[in-house]
Amino acid sequence: MEWNPETLQFLSQCFLNTLSPLPDPRRRAEVALSDAAEKPNYALAVLRLIAEPTVDDQIRHSAAVNFKNHLKSRWGFSQNPNAEEPAIPDAEKEQIKGLIVTLMVNSTPKIQSQLSEALAVIGKHDFPKSWTSLLPELVVTLDRLCQANDYASVSGVLSTINSLFKKFRYQFKTNELLLDLKYCLDNFAKPLLEVFKRTASVIDQMVASGAVNGAALKPYIESQRLCCRIFYSMNFMELPEFFEDHMNEWMVEFKKYLTIQFHALEDSNNDGLALVDGLRAAVCENISLYMEKEEELFQTYLGGFVEAVWSLLVVASASSTRERLTVTAIKFLTTVSTSVHHSLFARDDILQQIVQSIVLPNVILRDEDEELFEMNFVEFIRRDMEGSDLDTRRRIACELLKGIATHYKEKVTEKISAQIQNCLGLFTANPDENWKYKDCAIYLVVSLATKRAGGSSVSTDLVEVENFFSSVIVPELQGRDVNAFPMLKAGALKFFTMFRNQIPKNFTISLLTDVIRFLTADSNVVHSYAASCIEKLLLVKDDGSKSRYTSADLTPFLLMLMTNLFTALQKTESEENQYVMKCIMRVLGVADITKDVALPCISGLAIVLMRVCGNPKNPIFNHYLFESVAIIIRRGSEKDPSLLSDFEKELFPILQKVLNQQILEFYPYTFQLLAQLVELNRPPLPQHYMQIFEILLSPELWRRTANVPALVRLLQAFLRKAPMELNQQGRLSSVLGIFNTLVSSPSTDEQGFYVLNTVIENLGYDVLSTYVSHIWVSLFQRLQSNRKVKFTKSLVIFMSLFLVKYGSENLVNSMNAVQPDVFRAILEQFWVPNLKLITGSIEIKLTSVSSTRLICESPTLLDSNLWGKMLDSVVTLLSRPEEERVQEETEVPDFGETVGYNTTFVHLYNVGKKEEDPLKEITDPKQFLVTSLGNLCARSPGIYPPVINQNLEQANQAALLRLCSSYNISIV
Repeated sequence: MEWNPETLQFLSQCFLNTLSPLPDPRRRAEVALSDAAEKPNYALAVLRLIAEPTVDDQIRHSAAVNFKNHLKSRWGFSQNPNAEEPAIPDAEKEQIKGLIVTLMVNSTPKIQSQLSEALAVIGKHDFPKSWTSLLPELVVTLDRLCQANDYASVSGVLSTINSLFKKFRYQFKTNELLLDLKYCLDNFAKPLLEVFKRTASVIDQMVASGAVNGAALKPYIESQRLCCRIFYSMNFMELPEFFEDHMNEWMVEFKKYLTIQFHALEDSNNDGLALVDGLRAAVCENISLYMEKEEELFQTYLGGFVEAVWSLLVVASASSTRERLTVTAIKFLTTVSTSVHHSLFARDDILQQIVQSIVLPNVILRDEDEELFEMNFVEFIRRDMEGSDLDTRRRIACELLKGIATHYKEKVTEKISAQIQNCLGLFTANPDENWKYKDCAIYLVVSLATKRAGGSSVSTDLVEVENFFSSVIVPELQGRDVNAFPMLKAGALKFFTMFRNQIPKNFTISLLTDVIRFLTADSNVVHSYAASCIEKLLLVKDDGSKSRYTSADLTPFLLMLMTNLFTALQKTESEENQYVMKCIMRVLGVADITKDVALPCISGLAIVLMRVCGNPKNPIFNHYLFESVAIIIRRGSEKDPSLLSDFEKELFPILQKVLNQQILEFYPYTFQLLAQLVELNRPPLPQHYMQIFEILLSPELWRRTANVPALVRLLQAFLRKAPMELNQQGRLSSVLGIFNTLVSSPSTDEQGFYVLNTVIENLGYDVLSTYVSHIWVSLFQRLQSNRKVKFTKSLVIFMSLFLVKYGSENLVNSMNAVQPDVFRAILEQFWVPNLKLITGSIEIKLTSVSSTRLICESPTLLDSNLWGKMLDSVVTLLSRPEEERVQEETEVPDFGETVGYNTTFVHLYNVGKKEEDPLKEITDPKQFLVTSLGNLCARSPGIYPPVINQNLEQANQAALLRLCSSYNISIV
């Protein structure tokens, strides 16, 4: 794209039209820009447009956004030939790098912000190795801007450097990263300190003059905040020598910003206070870092910082708007509390002040907590119940108590226990007004509970659990109005859920009706917590593995429970409530699934399933939904086989809708459910299943890797239930074509063997003989290109199955017909070495029995050396534990086949899978080995003992003797 007046006019008009409220000109402009973006020098032309002072600011800002997004999608892909969009040519990149810094500095704030982000995009890929001129240019620019007192632009440059240096946080140390850090330290550690000190001096002068106004102060405070964030990045991996040498200069300023008040800014509006608090929070993160990394060096400053942070916290904790500062300040005190300087918290009066002035004000519910509870229940639960609230005031205040309790547990327990009783006393005095104090008491007990190692049980020293449950929690659970004080009800349900193991069974069952009532509560959080409580109760086990609650315990409540669960799914915003659906799944897994239960449940689930087909949004909800369907099919059919037709009647229209409307997200689930239904049918299969069989053989379905395991499962079900129909209308050719496609790719080869093995299990050799040569050719070709352990193990299992189904003669002759004497080569190079690596009880039995048959029933096929090696492998397989035999091979994923939306296959646990044992008549493969070996030796005495001595490892010879002895067999 040439830069000329026509280009300027074209781009200006396009970017102007992208801002149009009318859809047609906006879409035309977007298409035109998308086409132009394919041309060389497009990014450069847009950058030059942004630099044109005669162009309207709105157009330039729109161009800057486009420029940034263009770089995001194309800058880093020069080495990726498979990238969807072509990379920006190197020559164009160099020109952009030469222009962007100057243009960014000279732009208006809104454009500067976009160009700063664009520069960071380039830096992510090129800095520092491929852009060594950048940091020196930024340093010179920064110095010039500071001297010109242009602090709006200073912040723009610092913001860019902050983005570039963020890569030094939270990454594993590597030599490459440390070299990059050294480069940045060499070039920027000193300039950073100079900017920081110069700005501090300007701020001091402004404050001292007494004539400062908030607007004038703002850019300097923001500059200092960015310097602190860059400081954090440069010190994160390890404390550099330069910063150690100049520690005092930094720490003096840090303490000043924690203690001084900028009234002109802080008293003006909330934005001013937030800006100053942002600087203070950055300081708190820096001193926490030094406390963790270099406690000894930092201890000189520790006392002063603790006092400063403490004083700041007492004030900030009382404000609802100072969240970020409060959290970072408490984190600093928590770090100190667990260090060797914990004695700073030892005094009773200090501990009392922490509890009274810091912990309680931050734990007590605030207006914003109530708003989140009501307006965004998913986020509230994510924070409150799922532990994503580590950076919230409530959780971090409790973390401080836990930190202090590391050394002063008894004192903390005493103080908090007293506060809990005090909160409960305030509630009792005026329940309607003081309900938040009861919530606070419950929250403290729950948040400070200790999880026992290796289990779901929790414990607490703050209260006696059963007494607290009876006196504090039960009254909330038994309250008649399920909608009264919903946050308090949610806290009570959470307590019940957390301490479920400690509540006796009879007590829990007496309260189950009350918990079930809460499923009808209007509050999404309350009915979600009620569902979660019931679901978790059903997981409680006694004596290690025995479920505490059984179907008999659920039966009296089952009708009301299921009715209320499905009612909860009709509540606004809970139509796809994953906690409710998970509870339905769990209940169906425990309850007695009679016809009276199964029919309304499958009907209710079908209605929900039909609805989510319209717009699949919540993958977790959808998974539990399909699991619920699978479990009711499985358990209902086990109880009453006649229910299968009812299940089919409800589900078939939905499953057909998924296939007809190509709802791809649900394909893997649909195929698994269809497989389950096919497996539960008795031959001959109804005609509507055979129509699905025809669809299943379409190559198009098999192109999505995520579909393959479920499709294979369904295909196996058809092969087992309709083997006679397999050899009609060319179906067998189609099935073997599918096998050939699957086995040719490393990501699906195992699935290909599943198909092939099922064909072998269900068809006679007379039917398959026409195709056997083609099968061997496919396998041998793949073996030449890929000899991964996973493939060769699958090959050994297939050959073993072929032998036990069709006999060794057919195995040997069919292989050698493809390539003379290939059977012996495969046996020597792959079967014998990989036999000892087989895992899985059925697979071990199959491969050991087939190998035994080969050496004992067809010994002439092998010379004595190969015969002995094969026996050695069989003995290894049968006598040694898996961990001694098998080393896991790391499989490298085939990225070309796994990139894309919804590529992961999700297994439905409740569909189940019936493992087919092709050797049901043989129960003990070890006995089969020694018996077969004894018979062989009896027929040819004296021949095999020397071969055994010569070819078996000493350990295996001893193992074979032990096996012979245990079954009273002699080898002669």
